[in-house]
Amino acid sequence: MNSRKVVGLFLKTLAIGGVTGLLTSFFVKAEDYQEYLSPFNFMELIGLIVFFIGLGLVFSVVSQTGFFAYLFVNRLGLGLFRSFWPTVQVLVIAFVAFDLVYFPYQATKGEVSILWYLLMSVALLVYSWFIARIKAKETNKRAFIPALFFMVVITTVEWVPGLRTEGTDYAWLMIIPLLACNTYQLLILHRLQNDATGSNNTTKAKKA
Repeated sequence: MNSRKVVGLFLKTLAIGGVTGLLTSFFVKAEDYQEYLSPFNFMELIGLIVFFIGLGLVFSVVSQTGFFAYLFVNRLGLGLFRSFWPTVQVLVIAFVAFDLVYFPYQATKGEVSILWYLLMSVALLVYSWFIARIKAKETNKRAFIPALFFMVVITTVEWVPGLRTEGTDYAWLMIIPLLACNTYQLLILHRLQNDATGSNNTTKAKKA
C-alpha cells in the first residue's frame, strides 16, 4: 500500500472509533446525559459529547496499534512455527477465551457474576467467528484462523485496561469501538492490497 492509503485507513478507522464511542456512551452513560438535559445545560452537554468522542478516538488508536502489531506477530509466527502456526493460534485462542472468564472474575473477587464473563467470552467468540468467516470467504480458507486469532486474542489484549476498571461501564465503552475498528481494518486490508496491486499492474501495462 502507498502512504495515501495508509493515511486514509488511519483516518477512517479513527472516525469509526469516535462515532462508535459516542453512540455507545448514549446507552452506557445515559444517566450522565440525562443530568445535563434536565435542566438543559448546553456547554456541559457539548463537553460530555466531546469527551466520549475523544475516548473513542483513543480506543481507535489502541486498535490500530494492535492491528499493526498483529501483522508483525503473524509474520513472525509463520517464520518460527511454519506449518504449525495455525495450531498454535488455535491453542492461544482457547487459552485467551478461558482467561477472559477466569482472571477477570478472580480479580473482582466474585463481585461481578461469572455469568457476565461467560456471556462476554462466548459473545466475543461468536462475533469473531462470524467476521473470520467473512474474511475467509472474501480471501481464502487459510485466512480464517489468523482472522479469528486477531479478533479474539488481539482484541482481548487491547481490552485489558477496560476489564480492570470497576463495574462494566468502561468495559462496554472500550469493547464496542475496539470491535468496530478491528473489524473494519481486518475486512478492508485485502481490498486495499488488491487495489494497490491492480494500480501497479495498470501502471506497468501503460509503460509497456
